[in-house]
Amino acid sequence: MTTQFPENFLWGGAVAANQLEGGYNADGKGLSIQDVTPKGGIGQGGHDTDPLITQDPTDDNMKLIGIDFYNRYKEDVKLFAEMGFKVFRTSIAWSRIFPKGDEAEPNEAGLKFYDDLFDECRKYGIEPLVTISHYETPLHLSREYDGWVNRKMVDFYVNYATTVFKRYKDKVKYWLTFNEINSILEAPFMSGGISTPKKELSKQDLYQAIHHELVASAKTVKIGHEINPDFQIGCMVLSMPIYPLTPNPDDVIQAMESDHKNMAFADIHVRGAYPGYMKRYLRENDITIKFEEGDEKVLKHTVDFVSFSYYMSICETADPAMKARGEGNLLGGVPNPHLQASEWGWQIDPKGLRYVLNYFWDRYQKPLFIVENGLGAVDELITNDKGEKTVEDDYRINYLNDHLVQVGEAIEDGVDVMGYTTWGCIDLVSASTAQLKKRYGFIYVDRHDDGSGTLERYKKKSFNWYKEVIATNGKSLKR
Repeated sequence: MTTQFPENFLWGGAVAANQLEGGYNADGKGLSIQDVTPKGGIGQGGHDTDPLITQDPTDDNMKLIGIDFYNRYKEDVKLFAEMGFKVFRTSIAWSRIFPKGDEAEPNEAGLKFYDDLFDECRKYGIEPLVTISHYETPLHLSREYDGWVNRKMVDFYVNYATTVFKRYKDKVKYWLTFNEINSILEAPFMSGGISTPKKELSKQDLYQAIHHELVASAKTVKIGHEINPDFQIGCMVLSMPIYPLTPNPDDVIQAMESDHKNMAFADIHVRGAYPGYMKRYLRENDITIKFEEGDEKVLKHTVDFVSFSYYMSICETADPAMKARGEGNLLGGVPNPHLQASEWGWQIDPKGLRYVLNYFWDRYQKPLFIVENGLGAVDELITNDKGEKTVEDDYRINYLNDHLVQVGEAIEDGVDVMGYTTWGCIDLVSASTAQLKKRYGFIYVDRHDDGSGTLERYKKKSFNWYKEVIATNGKSLKR
């Protein structure tokens, strides 16, 4: 059976400003937390350690130049258009617009850059999908206020979001408030700009910071709809299906409780209130969230759609002897004995994507958007028999094909899927490891972890594969 993807399905790719733009100090941009984390925002030892943070930008931070998208975006957008992109997900670097984050007036040069970028996208009929905050909190807000632990962050963020809503109200229709908002549980610095080391951060402060983000997100949804009622504003969560390791009821309950930690974020965004299981968790951990007057009412301004990243699934167990965590899994969990893993230890589970689409749809009945999915791998640039430089990345084609087939299955199940944007549609600097050798793109960028390379762009084999998928609206997928 051939799945019929919806006629208006939004095919495209996704990036983040801090991972590809470069120009870290160009045209009045201030420093972000990414400019002082040369080894990646999660930490050198994985998800459960604090990242290496420097006082100032250092030469070994690949993100300072990225892939020079700041100066080469026209060339890259043209390549996206050649693939047939309907949508391009990117983020706005907060510190380009407000260099310190707490100013009253924005930086005009920063605003103009995104004017030009969005104009370039629209020239080719590509809709921008814009993440307002994607792991790039202004450094000043982290150091001066301890990031989202401080209630003042709500007003700083709302001022920033209001500024970009007004500026781009006729150029951008689709918006996301925070990238992978639930990742703050494991990566409080990268996700929430919280400068207190993770091992010293109390649960009280962490969950108060989460509350501040949720209030800021809801206020932003309200203001965005007032500025342009046609805006479609979504939340964005890191999705990771959690299977019980065995049919033992204790494992099933453990999986449910782990899932609750993540689902609370989407539940509040979509339903407008803290769920009962979350209230229980807070109560049992002696956490008292300080609600300011109006917070309860503000949270009821819910999102138009739910977007998420999907890379892997995990298992959970109540058996302490089986608790060894899977390598590379940001949200913990134990490895699934039935699945293979990528070079970075991420377990590959295409059917998990169908599962999570159904799970979200059954839970929310809101349109869903897969805004990150892809395979990070070490690619080898070769010269083919036509004399062209390329990458024979059949492994990436197979990965994406198998996941998209499962998206089709979910559509057949009756799930309302808006679109699909592959992560790192052009090679960029990895968020977790700050490496360029962990490549995701359809377009190879000649830059390497030692800083060498020409920055030239080359089409991989997957470039034409994805072009055909889009042109046939999914009919070319192999089932």
